[in-house]
Amino acid sequence: MATASIKTLFERNREWSLEKRRFDPDYFQKLSALQKPDYLWIGCSDSRVPANVIAGLEPGEVFVHRNVANLVHPADLNLLSVIEYAVSQLAVKHIIVCGHYGCGGVRAAVEGTSLELVNHWLQPIRDVATMRFSSFACNTATDEDLDRLCEYCVVDQVQRLARTPILQAAWNRAQNVSIHGWIYGMNDGLLHDLNCTVANVRPMKTSNANRA
Repeated sequence: MATASIKTLFERNREWSLEKRRFDPDYFQKLSALQKPDYLWIGCSDSRVPANVIAGLEPGEVFVHRNVANLVHPADLNLLSVIEYAVSQLAVKHIIVCGHYGCGGVRAAVEGTSLELVNHWLQPIRDVATMRFSSFACNTATDEDLDRLCEYCVVDQVQRLARTPILQAAWNRAQNVSIHGWIYGMNDGLLHDLNCTVANVRPMKTSNANRA
């Protein structure tokens, strides 16, 4: 696939803008008036997995955050800011953590690729691999093992996200927001639900009798 020049990107942008206005002259006026998406998408930075395209959504319908291997780090202020804004200000109803098969970040994490800072970022993947697969410790992991690891990592991120104070506070005030774990197939272009949805899990409150 040939790489487009910078000039070509501007030309394609003009063509896209003209095409949108040809079908709907007020398209951009309506789009700029309000941002009220129902979905927050936390996905991988991989250029082959664009949220809007694979989910069939228009601009304005999904709020997006992407990072290497779609991870939820409790100290990632960038991600936490996105989540807080999406939940508290945009009142999204669904948060989708979407991984993909053949993830380079997942492979790099368990193959010990020397990427310096990225190695620290990918540590949660190695933690999941250690808990779930003896094959990685023995250096006998197959491509199928890597695909399963991609799935387990998504489930782990859903659980991490559910434990954040942002989501716990939202559920405590009875806000309707759910977290879903999906995975995308590069070979067929299909999304798959990993059936690990978490919804309205409120924190346990300590009774007066148990307080010091």
